[in-house]
Amino acid sequence: MKLGLQIPDLTWPKGASALGADLAAVARKADEAGFDSIALMDHFFQISVVGPPENDMIEAYTALGFLAAHTERAKLLTVVTGVHYREPGLLAKAITTLDVLSGGRAILGIGAGWNEEESRGLGFPFPSTAERFERLEETLRYIRQMWSDDDGPFQGKHYQADRLMNVPQALSKPHPPIMIGGGGEKKTLRFVAKYGDMCNLFNGPELVRKLDVLKQHCENEGRDYAEITKTVYHPLDIGPKGEKTGELNDALGKLAELGVDVAIGSIPGLPDLDLVERIGADVIPVAEKL
Repeated sequence: MKLGLQIPDLTWPKGASALGADLAAVARKADEAGFDSIALMDHFFQISVVGPPENDMIEAYTALGFLAAHTERAKLLTVVTGVHYREPGLLAKAITTLDVLSGGRAILGIGAGWNEEESRGLGFPFPSTAERFERLEETLRYIRQMWSDDDGPFQGKHYQADRLMNVPQALSKPHPPIMIGGGGEKKTLRFVAKYGDMCNLFNGPELVRKLDVLKQHCENEGRDYAEITKTVYHPLDIGPKGEKTGELNDALGKLAELGVDVAIGSIPGLPDLDLVERIGADVIPVAEKL
């Protein structure tokens, strides 16, 4: 099993003036410690499960480009981009650019989106749930075409384009992996089976059923379930002094038994670099043997 670090809380003690230096230091340490990936949220206001909306939040793709320059091996992604935040051509170019400039380390994390508060607050369109899922499927088709040899037009219900040219193309082959986030059983997991390379689910009582539903969708789509990288969001909490390390290792073992390939989560207590280093020493080597 591999571990991915997500960094959702950026309201750190030294404030915005030191955020660049602090974030770069955390990313470098995570890269050196052996984390497989480093992820940011794609939000503009802080979400309620992390903190009040007024807390610090930075734009994801600008920040991932910054992190690319401060890391060497970890993959870079959002968990996950809301489909309604960017037109698909812009999103495809952003991920392609990140992939090229990082040496082939980009992952597209995408989902239907949900945060109405920030969308209304900043004036982003916030279509109905049904329309967001329509846009998600069209965006997946659009971006997959943009990452192919077909630079012809695209015609959809919500998106139309004359020429899906993408030069330079991404370095990742056949294209940057597509991670579709969410556990919706009728649409989201079907989209994973049809268009995705990775899923992202939450670790909870429904996880086993969600994986079974994904397996059934793969059978329906003629897709090999084993081709899908199963990622699960699980907090990487070892406690302030590492006292919960055994508990975390046990939880990761249970996920591995279910066939989970990657656990992605936040580390409470960042930007404390000692916590990142402890996980690199005491958790990642254990996970890699699972």
